[in-house]
Amino acid sequence: MQEFELIAKTFQGLEDVLAQELTQLGANNVEIGRRMVSFTGDKAMMYKANFALRTAVRVLKPIKHFDAKDADEVYEAVKSYDWENVMDENTSFSVDAVVFSTEFRHSQFVAYRVKDAIADHFREKTGKRPSVKLTNPDIYINIHIAENTCTLSLDSSGESLHRRGYRQEAVEAPLNEVLAAGMILMTGWHGECDLIDPMCGSGTIPIEAGLIARNIAPGVFRKEFAFEKWKDFDAELFEGIFNDDSEEREFEHHIYGYDILREANAIAAKNVKAAGLSQDITLDIRDFADFTQPAEKSLIITNPPYGERISTDDLLGLYEMIGAKLKHEFKGNEAWVLSYREECFAHIGLKPSARIPLFNGALECEFRKYELFEGKYSEFRSEGEHLEKTDRPTHAKFHKPLKEEGRKGHKESQAERDTSFWNDKDFGDEEKNERYKQLLAKKRYIQKERHEFQRQKKEEEHLEKIERKASDRKGDEKKPFYKKDGDRKSYRKEGEKKSFKKDGEERSFHKTKRDVFHKEDRNERKPFRRDGKLERKGTDRKSRQEERRKIFGGKKNFHKED
Repeated sequence: MQEFELIAKTFQGLEDVLAQELTQLGANNVEIGRRMVSFTGDKAMMYKANFALRTAVRVLKPIKHFDAKDADEVYEAVKSYDWENVMDENTSFSVDAVVFSTEFRHSQFVAYRVKDAIADHFREKTGKRPSVKLTNPDIYINIHIAENTCTLSLDSSGESLHRRGYRQEAVEAPLNEVLAAGMILMTGWHGECDLIDPMCGSGTIPIEAGLIARNIAPGVFRKEFAFEKWKDFDAELFEGIFNDDSEEREFEHHIYGYDILREANAIAAKNVKAAGLSQDITLDIRDFADFTQPAEKSLIITNPPYGERISTDDLLGLYEMIGAKLKHEFKGNEAWVLSYREECFAHIGLKPSARIPLFNGALECEFRKYELFEGKYSEFRSEGEHLEKTDRPTHAKFHKPLKEEGRKGHKESQAERDTSFWNDKDFGDEEKNERYKQLLAKKRYIQKERHEFQRQKKEEEHLEKIERKASDRKGDEKKPFYKKDGDRKSYRKEGEKKSFKKDGEERSFHKTKRDVFHKEDRNERKPFRRDGKLERKGTDRKSRQEERRKIFGGKKNFHKED
């Protein structure tokens, strides 16, 4: 079969894991980008990628690359494509636009122009136009714009691949399935020992661990993929991929999921049953505070509350308890914790041997590894053991500020230590190993270029800020202060009258008598001392009412204007 370009989208921080998955799947020309990995393959590879990848959000098939300076050029380029090979006038479609550009600032407008271009293409040729359908269309179209570079693609996945199909219900703020699978793969666990999630929620980590342990493809639960509606869909080829269970294996250990909430335990039980993993996963209602040392060698992977979407009465106390339990009740094992706040990690009170930046939704988190050992660390090292330093560079917010003179040397030493998390992987094939080394080298180059670009951008912004401050200091005259008049777009100077007529009467926006009274009243009711006691004038209700009547001329409705 003919090979073509493909792109697998993922979350930031999971690019390495996705690249390894694609290499193991047999993809060619694997290249890591930002939140994506590009590769080449035939139709069978595209089907396998959708069906078997655990850390991909969707798989795109680019059909056209072009440059455009404005929306009109995008329109003309899309309209000129030969859409008859993809769809006809009776096909429904939807357009998703992703834009990172100073020229194109509104992704929805770009999507509208692409939609118009496709509709006008068929209207001019057939007199009819295909319909746009936002939910469950026949064809999903994606356009990605980075500055002036545009990539038009067909989305072969349709609904996001994180929607496996086994989730029946969810607790508040559930962990994304793609992120959970990526976390498990990062630990290197493939079913070699027991796995425990002491705060499992709806059971995402235990279920993804069960699928990895038995090597069950995550796409087996999906109802459909978008490529099944394409004109060139090969049903027989996909049927063979779907029914091939030769890669599945036995799992000799066990997975445990605990949660303190009864409702979460019930939801997790439904999801585990839907995934067909009841024999491999045991769920129980249990507080982490009651956790005891497991009899067998185990691995903990957990995602505690951050205090963002899920609140807790004593967040820092929770993390102190986690650290104490890991230290005293999980000796001789490893634990991985995903969290958001640095102060939370600090209250765990343990030194991590790996720190991997990850994004959980919009939150910049860290996935930290803790190696627990008995006794003192000096005794641990005397036995020939040591903590592995396999962490990738930590996000800047987790670093303490450095002095300027030592910053350059720190970055150089950090660059020397910046070896990939997957450098020690051996695929058993020299060609694959060499291809993967080239891929990692290219990734490091991209990271270096990105860092240099960000540094230059920060310098430019700093210089602009200095110039702005200098220009603001020029001249002795102060600039007039303009005050926004409510929701109206017009502006007025402080003290300037702004009025308009309504029903023949002029309504003023000046301060009301009540506003004037309160200002004067506050001045008169300043606290003073009498006979050594602090008193307030006019605190009696009747006296305040009398003062108001004096100001408003004895009127009863003194709260209202004339």
